[in-house]
Amino acid sequence: MFEELGVPTIDSDVLAREAVQPGSAGLAAVIARFGPDIVDASGTLDRRKLAGIVFNNAEARHDLEQIVHPFVRTATEAWFASVDSSRHPLAIADIPLLYETGRDADFDAVIVVACEPATQLRRVVERDKLTEDEARSRIAAQLPIEEKISRADHVIRTDGSSADTDAQVREVHRQLVGG
Repeated sequence: MFEELGVPTIDSDVLAREAVQPGSAGLAAVIARFGPDIVDASGTLDRRKLAGIVFNNAEARHDLEQIVHPFVRTATEAWFASVDSSRHPLAIADIPLLYETGRDADFDAVIVVACEPATQLRRVVERDKLTEDEARSRIAAQLPIEEKISRADHVIRTDGSSADTDAQVREVHRQLVGG
């Protein structure tokens, strides 16, 4: 929705996937840490297999983050540097692990998108085709949503209708651009 309002955005999840593309230094580092069985026959990272490891082992998750997060941070910083602030007074980085990585202080304002925990669980199961236990372990790897909400400058609730969410986005956009 922010993109539809003309706000340049970048998605850290997309950058994280780019960090481990076949032939990348990131993928080589993941293979060195987790072994060659972590890639499929085509040389592509088996994300489901890796998730099964890192969402059940905090040390393994930390090791993966040490490989991927520097790439994401560097790419995000380069992207922000490329945004023409005279044309775009507002730009957004979508960073699901913003607080967990300590990046919240790097930004002028933080927007948290939140819903009830049961809704979050259902959405993760449906979106990622996971079992409920797998979804719970992924959610547990993040800061509780209540803490994220308490630290945010703006909160957009997605429990209601799409129209309600869109109205909240437009209001946050209005506040951020000073309109």
